[in-house]
Amino acid sequence: MKTIYSFESVKAYEKYQGITESFNKRLLDYQKVMEKDFALTELPKAFVWTSAELATTVFSEVPIPAFTNKDVIYMSPDLAEWRQLFLKQLDGKDLPHIEQFYANYSENQLFTIAAHELTHHSDLFEDEFDVERDDSIWFEEGMCEYLPRKLLLSPSEFNEITAVESELVKVFTEDYGMRSLNEFGNASYLGSLSSIMFDYWRSFLVVKELVEDQFDNDIQAVFEQYKRWHGDGRKMPLTVFFGVAE
Repeated sequence: MKTIYSFESVKAYEKYQGITESFNKRLLDYQKVMEKDFALTELPKAFVWTSAELATTVFSEVPIPAFTNKDVIYMSPDLAEWRQLFLKQLDGKDLPHIEQFYANYSENQLFTIAAHELTHHSDLFEDEFDVERDDSIWFEEGMCEYLPRKLLLSPSEFNEITAVESELVKVFTEDYGMRSLNEFGNASYLGSLSSIMFDYWRSFLVVKELVEDQFDNDIQAVFEQYKRWHGDGRKMPLTVFFGVAE
């Protein structure tokens, strides 16, 4: 996997050199874990470090500056901009303790976003990036949130982000809770930032429940059942198959 830097000036590149070099080394370690335990057999062609502006206006129109486009990952390493983005997703709701969490969002938490994008390339997921995906996008996105957090964060960091997103789901359920998890897909990105993130929060929490409660922390067993659902022809929504809230 090639590492590419796409910034509009040498000064911008130098500004993020420290964090991108650190993340590149950590991604190699995470890659080895994924290759060993989670069927990462083919790497993306490149990981492109770029600015949030370029990521969301030139390389895509998705308002989140981290994404995979076919076999290339794009991400902004700007921690300050990520903090502002996460504060923006609160839609001005009065949540001072959550505001404090995102105002101090850590570099370690940010790294899990980079790892999230690499996790998408695991062969354990049955859908492909270049085809329309339905029925199970929540599972892939939720697992891509869960695995890096579980493997890379400390228990206290993991519990903190879980508590934050659990509360956010409760706060925003009145706004967005009427739609099914099975609707998570390309259309999800047409709404507001909070609407987009609501599906990510829910997906993470449902996958966490699956792994830790229903399957007694056996991640591989969850994937085995997911594979069986796919192999049997997806005869029902994956939420129904797993018996989780839609």
